[in-house]
Amino acid sequence: MATLTRPSLSLERPKSLAAQLAKDLTDRIARGDLKPGDKLPSEHEMVASYGVSRTVVREAVSSLKSAGLVSARQGVGVFVLAPSAAIPFRIDAQELDTVKEVISLLELRISLESEAAALAAIRRTDGHIARLRDTLDALTRGIAAHEDAVDLDFRFHQEIALATDNRYFTELFNYLGMVAIPRARIGMYKADTHARTAYLQNVNREHQAIFQAIVNQDPDGARAAMRLHLGNSRERLKAASVAAS
Repeated sequence: MATLTRPSLSLERPKSLAAQLAKDLTDRIARGDLKPGDKLPSEHEMVASYGVSRTVVREAVSSLKSAGLVSARQGVGVFVLAPSAAIPFRIDAQELDTVKEVISLLELRISLESEAAALAAIRRTDGHIARLRDTLDALTRGIAAHEDAVDLDFRFHQEIALATDNRYFTELFNYLGMVAIPRARIGMYKADTHARTAYLQNVNREHQAIFQAIVNQDPDGARAAMRLHLGNSRERLKAASVAAS
């Protein structure tokens, strides 16, 4: 595993922390400090060394995955890839700092995740249902504690992808990572705890509707509930953007 040297990040604004960390790691790869086959420092090590949250680390690593610079091995770690002549499809997290770009990503998710929810309703197991229920319960507790619950929101959608029993849905959603959650990119209601809590309660009610359709093995209902949820997320984002302007 590569050794972790003391970083020299200039941590300017909260929303740019992940981009700065991604750039620092990208620069280390470009300089050869991190070579193909090297294992990235663990999440815990980067949190401690860079002084950022787990969410920031995960988003930065997700950005490197999107760029084709690293690849995760289940249960082992994240490793630097050899340079490729081919330019893969990618979504650059650093370009998702505008409402327009985040809405564009939501529109992509609407088409993909609506079908994922329908497949999950058909193929889900008792284990999938138990993990979805646990995630929703944890999300409810997080909202009550006035947390932003980004990690749990992402995990809920990730569990649905897993329940499709189709690795491409899972890999695509893991590729998107935390950038898939709009408030992870756009600072919504940061200064208004009550407005944020009301927003998250609406989100959670929509999650509950998706969950219930999956429990009922109702693919049409699950598809419609996911489409409504992501469509509402798009409209809420637009409304918050207008209110902030």
